[in-house]
Amino acid sequence: MNTESCDPAELAALRDIFVGRPGAAPPAGSEAVRSFEAEHGIVLPEPYRTFVTDICDGLRAGPPMYGLLPFAQAPSDWGSYRPVRLLAEPFPLTAAWLWTAEGDEATLSEQEFEKRTDPVFDHGSLLLGTDGCGMYWHLIVTGPQRGHVWLIDEYGAVPFGTRSGTSLMPGTPGFAGWAARWAARGRSWYAKT
Repeated sequence: MNTESCDPAELAALRDIFVGRPGAAPPAGSEAVRSFEAEHGIVLPEPYRTFVTDICDGLRAGPPMYGLLPFAQAPSDWGSYRPVRLLAEPFPLTAAWLWTAEGDEATLSEQEFEKRTDPVFDHGSLLLGTDGCGMYWHLIVTGPQRGHVWLIDEYGAVPFGTRSGTSLMPGTPGFAGWAARWAARGRSWYAKT
């Protein structure tokens, strides 16, 4: 996955998926994207950067279920109590983490648990949208997972798009693969069991 330059085939696929759909927001433009990046000390990964600059900056129909957010917004249910989002801080995970599974997370106080999980929600990622019930899709903008899309909710954090046949959410990694999965399969993200 190349996050530094935009693959023309990925851009063509994104145009096919989003252009002309009812409720598609116009592109944000390069000035708005550069200003956002300068404010947060990041560079958005490709092809997402070119997508919001030139193709579309949000779609009410999705992906995910409650719509693809404009690049600088949070879902209405994100909550004002949340810590400040630090996009320039690296996203802390490189593999799925189910924090309700067996392990020492069960013995942590609420404050200790939040200290561990808050960076997963708030560091190094841009919110793409929500499937409701506290299920948020994040595009990772800094750290080793830059360019990958993750689903983060009350149960844990899982990357979308691993090629393994045993993956919970198989598919082509990255924003273009995530959007293509949505377009091809509707709202089904998970592997068939």
